[in-house]
Order: sequence, then C-alpha cells, then structure tokens
Amino acid sequence: MAQISVEVERIVGGPPERVLALLADYAGTRAELWPEMITDYKVVEGGEGPGTRITYRLHATRKRVRDVDAVVTAPAAGSLLEADQRSSLRTRWQVRAAGAGGSTVTALTTWDGASGVGGFFEKTFAPIGIRKLSNAVLDGLETRLRPPA
Repeated sequence: MAQISVEVERIVGGPPERVLALLADYAGTRAELWPEMITDYKVVEGGEGPGTRITYRLHATRKRVRDVDAVVTAPAAGSLLEADQRSSLRTRWQVRAAGAGGSTVTALTTWDGASGVGGFFEKTFAPIGIRKLSNAVLDGLETRLRPPA
C-alpha cells in the first residue's frame, strides 16, 4: 500500500488573512465552493476553522463513493488540515503571501492507496478527480476574491 499525494497550487488575488478566512468558513463559503463531486455536505460541529467537523460524500467516479467525516485542525500558521476520521485521507490547505496583495494557496491531499491492480488504477486515475476537486474550490475562491465590477 503506497501513499498517494496530489498537490494543486495557485496564486489568487487577496491577502492571506482574507483567503484563509474564506477557506476556514465551512458553514458559509466552503459549503458553496464544493463541486458536484461532493454531495450531502454538512457541518456537524463548529463551522469556522479548527474544531470544525464536516461530513460529505466524495464521488471519485460514478461507482466509487467515499463517505468522509473530517475534523479540521490548524497544524501551522496559515494552514488548515482536514483529516478524515474513517480513513487516511488528509487535505492540507496552506496559504502564504505572494506579493502585490496576492496569496499562494496550496492544497495537498494524501491517502494510503490500495495494493495490487486496484491500487494501480487508483494511483493512475484518482489524482485526476482530486485535482478537479481542488481546482474547483480554488476557482470559486478566486471568484469570491474578485472586486465587484
């Protein structure tokens, strides 16, 4: 069983404090940023930043659905860690200054992959879905950060 890692990084237009606040708003902003591959999203505890607990269904493929029960912590300044309590799935959001009022946002998702033939297909195809999910969240975040026209 090998660990699978998927990293997506992007510079967005907004100061790190604002970007992190939007990412940490699980009851509001984040609920609206999830793409169609996330269903049944609920905030079970908290709703803002560390101490929040969220549940949702991650549709990796049409047939592969994972129930996620994640607890949010802040392991370091400028970061949020969403740790599934049922599996090894972890997503760490890191926000740091990028100059000119912007921020670099990194989403690193890791989990222990399956072994054998199933593991080969998981390692090959699951990262595509995870990148799609992370990029959709970042697309929505960028839209929220844009000044009104």
